[in-house]
Amino acid sequence: MKKYLLLLVLLPFLSLKLSLRSAMAQEFDPEVLADTLNAKIENSRSEIGLMNRLKVTGYIQAQWQKADTIGISSYAGGNFPKYSDNRFGIRRGRVKFTYENELSTFVVQLDATEKGVGVKDAYLAVREPWAEFATLTAGVFDRPFGYEISYSSSTRETPERSRIFQSLFPGERDLGAKITLQPRKGSRFDFIKLDAGLFAGNGINAEFDSHKDFIGRLGMSKANKAENFKFGLGLSYYNGGTLQGTKFVYSPGTLPDGSTLGFIVDSTSNNKYDFARRQYMGADLQLSLFSAIGLSTLRAEYITGKQPGSKSSNVSIATGTAPDYDTYLREVSGGYIYFIQNIGQTKHQFVAKYDWYDPNTDVNGNEIKSKNSEGKSTGLSAADIKYNTIGLGWNYRFNTHIKFTAYYDIVKNETTGITGVNSTNNFTKDLKDNVFTFRIQYKF
Repeated sequence: MKKYLLLLVLLPFLSLKLSLRSAMAQEFDPEVLADTLNAKIENSRSEIGLMNRLKVTGYIQAQWQKADTIGISSYAGGNFPKYSDNRFGIRRGRVKFTYENELSTFVVQLDATEKGVGVKDAYLAVREPWAEFATLTAGVFDRPFGYEISYSSSTRETPERSRIFQSLFPGERDLGAKITLQPRKGSRFDFIKLDAGLFAGNGINAEFDSHKDFIGRLGMSKANKAENFKFGLGLSYYNGGTLQGTKFVYSPGTLPDGSTLGFIVDSTSNNKYDFARRQYMGADLQLSLFSAIGLSTLRAEYITGKQPGSKSSNVSIATGTAPDYDTYLREVSGGYIYFIQNIGQTKHQFVAKYDWYDPNTDVNGNEIKSKNSEGKSTGLSAADIKYNTIGLGWNYRFNTHIKFTAYYDIVKNETTGITGVNSTNNFTKDLKDNVFTFRIQYKF
């Protein structure tokens, strides 16, 4: 009886031993071992392939700024606080995720600053597989107008884009879709590129009407055989509209007194919820020459067109809410000229820039008055004043990741007949609104 009980006790252990022997035999079986290794290699290849397709890049710009006067309005990174003439800030804190397959790309870019976190880019791009000549891009991305919009803020030699671009294209991005036509790299005409698309027209905000804006650019970029001289050209066109929130639409003209320029109102009832024309034409040029003194670069761009706005603003709409104000129609023009000089083969770079923006080409200087001789409103305001800005700067590339920038904006407004209650809005003289920027950028 004891023998039978001992056998019952040892039986589970004998079964476990046989199972282990069987597993070990399978583990060291050459065929089983080869299958296991192949499966692990395939999994590793899949994970490596995924990592190779996904690219994470980004940069952060920490800066300190000093203005001539407290509380000034500024295009050097936004208006200053009411009680301050200097400030620290994170101008941009970008993280970009790019996932690429053979014929498609997925991109999401976030911007994190002391003001919060927001989406800068969120789009997909699909390239046709036959000639690889056409690409469809849809989502939130840079408007394909001009050169400066798509020129990355991490690479740009100045802290900010020109005033006219910040006014006509606030935020640079828009919600829409475009087609890009460009011959495959290495082909005879691969230096020519055409972008054309339809966009919401109010930035990356939710749409509030059914109207779509057209934006297109035809550009080319080419180098000589030695590749020490490069040039680029571009022509851009924008054709869209802005919803009119009321029936009151104002256009530039001579007021009833016969001598004063201002805005003439059209109050036809059909004006309400119609669309005011928004139209720009632009041309851009880029030249660069590498010589013994270093890389020399010249860039220029000019824009002219029709810009609807309000009485107090000439900036394009950039909200998700339909406008509820009267519409003011203006003819605008502006542009910029850059000169950038790398100092030999050193890490130093000098930059000079001139940019201008005239938001109402029908009036100039002292013609801009808030009231006529009879004491009646002209409709003119600070939104009709022309600005010229001269920028002088220095960049130092500490290494491949870190760049230091020191830059001074000298801002000049035309003097007018518009008086103000303090030094920040008295346009009978040039405002004291120059800004110095010192910035440190880290890029990866």
